[in-house]
Amino acid sequence: MPTYSYACKQCGHRFDAVQSFSDAALTECPECGGEVRKQYGSIGVTFNGSGFYRTDSRGSGSGASGGGSSSSSTSSKSETKTSAPSSAS
Repeated sequence: MPTYSYACKQCGHRFDAVQSFSDAALTECPECGGEVRKQYGSIGVTFNGSGFYRTDSRGSGSGASGGGSSSSSTSSKSETKTSAPSSAS
């Protein structure tokens, strides 16, 4: 069951209540009996597992073809690096 945060409009008392989704929202402050309102804040959401990032969606099949293009681009980069110092010398 979710936990909801409430704050009293009159006295400023803040408290949390564990309620079911089907339960009605609280309307009365337990301290002063004044009107309360729900507090909405940031929610901590964690996505676990594969497929949430671009790099996670690459399978072994596309990784092999991607690896071939990566190694060829790496080779061309190393050739460029090799020829650049030769020109400078």
